[in-house]
Amino acid sequence: MSESQDAGWVRLDPGCRRRWAVLVLLMALCFISHFNRASITSAGDERIMQQFGISPERMGVIYSAFLIVYTAFMIPGGWFLDRYGPRVALACMGLGSATFCAITGSVGFGWVEAGQVWLALLLVRSAMGFMTTPLHPGAAKAAGAWFRSGGSNLANGLITGASILAYAAVHPVFGALIDRVDWPSAFLVTGAVTALLSLVWWLVGRDQPETQMALATRDSVTEENPAPTNRIWRRGGLLWITLSYSAVGYFQYLFFYWLHYYFDAVVHLDKTTSRIYAGLPNLAMALCMPMGGWLADWLRHRRGLSSVGWVPGCGMAASSLLLLVALAAQSAGWAVIWFTLSLGILGLCEASFWTVAVQMGGHRGGLSASVMNTGGNGIGLLAPMLTPWIGQRLGWHWGIGVGAAVGVLGALCWLRIRPAPNVSSASAEPHKPLDSK
Repeated sequence: MSESQDAGWVRLDPGCRRRWAVLVLLMALCFISHFNRASITSAGDERIMQQFGISPERMGVIYSAFLIVYTAFMIPGGWFLDRYGPRVALACMGLGSATFCAITGSVGFGWVEAGQVWLALLLVRSAMGFMTTPLHPGAAKAAGAWFRSGGSNLANGLITGASILAYAAVHPVFGALIDRVDWPSAFLVTGAVTALLSLVWWLVGRDQPETQMALATRDSVTEENPAPTNRIWRRGGLLWITLSYSAVGYFQYLFFYWLHYYFDAVVHLDKTTSRIYAGLPNLAMALCMPMGGWLADWLRHRRGLSSVGWVPGCGMAASSLLLLVALAAQSAGWAVIWFTLSLGILGLCEASFWTVAVQMGGHRGGLSASVMNTGGNGIGLLAPMLTPWIGQRLGWHWGIGVGAAVGVLGALCWLRIRPAPNVSSASAEPHKPLDSK
């Protein structure tokens, strides 16, 4: 392959030794970011709601505030990512998340009056949501750049699996940290860990292998040669994958934010058992995400483009069915088993979303992934508020069962997602970052 600038291509180094170190760092950043995101639920359930007299519905608004701001600024975050690259975007994300995680804890040290704690937490978590916007699009774009020669689904499965592993760990780990140092200091500890990881990423992480001498000019995104995202949106592929990921978002956030409360306040399990049971479905999802990525890569190799929707479509449908089975279980033990299988099978789907979305965008992969993630969180943010609202009026079985219907609708969307060969092979194209002058 020619390395001349006139050719407009790059020399790839598929065997780059550094890519696995980059992948581990991406996994670590996703883990700690989601740990920080979900730790507020552990602190809310065990301390904050009782300490300051905040109702579950009002606490749900704090949870959703993060998601609302995160979603509202997701597309600008994708533009920032495409302009400055994953290294800069993810470093800013990590340091911002660390700062507002620490400020969350400082609210509990008494400098905020008790009657103002709800408002203070609302503002701080909203700001944290703003800083987190480049996380998953940035990680997916970096994975696409470092694993162009193959295995991008597996890489994305490992990255998203690490983020879900945080939800499996947050209640037992952050709960134990609360027991030891109380919730304000617990947030300071996790904020410090996040800052350290962000600095390591800045020192070690790169947008792409150094052997890829990418050529980039604004000519690649002019009106004469529009970004692939525009073409895919007009054809409808990005619309349908966004709608499907919206269903995934609702399903996931229902589990993330309210399963612990369901076991604790509805099933009336003890504190330690509630922590463990709430973590098991998330652990299953984290373990299944790399498996789903590997399966999608294997099917893509064996069956071609016709298999693009098999893993996510079938997985979402099966997950919805298992959720209904869990709600019908007569004992807490069986309910946990079916909840765990439901979320585990949903985890098989995740990698396909991110790989296909980045490929759809080509050189605007950060923006197209951000559009998809905007849909996922736009609908997902309804779950923390809608679930307790339905639960209070119709019962918690109905509040959680709505997720099954949403999941089936998301599965059907994959019948309309048909990437063209040139789009699906975008991961093999050279990286052409935007001119940042």
